[in-house]
Amino acid sequence: MTLLIHSMSEFSDLILGTLHAAEARSITEIGAEFGGMSQQLAAYAKAIGGSLTSIDPGPKPEFLDWVARVPAVRHLAATSLEAMPGCSNVDAWIIDGDHNYYTVSNELRIADELSRRDGKPLLAILHDISWPCARRDFYYAPERIPAEHRHPYSFDAGVTIGDPGYRDHRGFRGGGHFAWALQEGGPRNGVLTAIEDFVAAGDTEARPLSFANIPAVFGLGVVFDASAPWAAEVTRVLEPYHNNSLLASLELNRLRNYLAVLDWQDRDAA
Repeated sequence: MTLLIHSMSEFSDLILGTLHAAEARSITEIGAEFGGMSQQLAAYAKAIGGSLTSIDPGPKPEFLDWVARVPAVRHLAATSLEAMPGCSNVDAWIIDGDHNYYTVSNELRIADELSRRDGKPLLAILHDISWPCARRDFYYAPERIPAEHRHPYSFDAGVTIGDPGYRDHRGFRGGGHFAWALQEGGPRNGVLTAIEDFVAAGDTEARPLSFANIPAVFGLGVVFDASAPWAAEVTRVLEPYHNNSLLASLELNRLRNYLAVLDWQDRDAA
């Protein structure tokens, strides 16, 4: 049993409720990892006669074993920015891939462009929008980010709440699996910053945008067309959780407790 819950699948009831409220049938998921959320999305799509496309350049073997047994699920072994332009008629985007400003801002841009082209209201559901990725870039593959859009980073860096810098081999870190930007905050840094910039630039009288922020399990964000025929129903589903102060307090408490455990482990190892 893992000490820290972290999967997007923890939000499955809320995500599936949002998809149902929006009557979403064609779903595209970015970032599969082990396939926990993928399996629930596939079951939803099957129940309504819809479809699921999954985009991930390197999912875990468990996911590949599963998807090989489910021919109704289409898997694209490519990065999101490579694969998304080839998608069409997508009702909902489930985004849980590389958590950095460049990638997320471009994922939202492409999703929006495709929605406009296909005459679909935008609906994008994104994970990891709270600490630590809210205001700090996270890179699985830094070499895929153009140098001019990439912050100084390290695979050895660890981060902790309240410190905008970093700690070598201390704090919340990737153990060589991912890298952190060395500095938190500032322009074009982090997932929440990317979402806020997208909404600020794209929210117009002709096509207003809404953004729900659920501050739990590393944060879930939902960006959607507020003029969509289903917008009121989606708002009804999400509103009790949006910027909920109790959820935010519980999330901060669990993260501080987890960081304390990491600190104890590091001191013991030293």
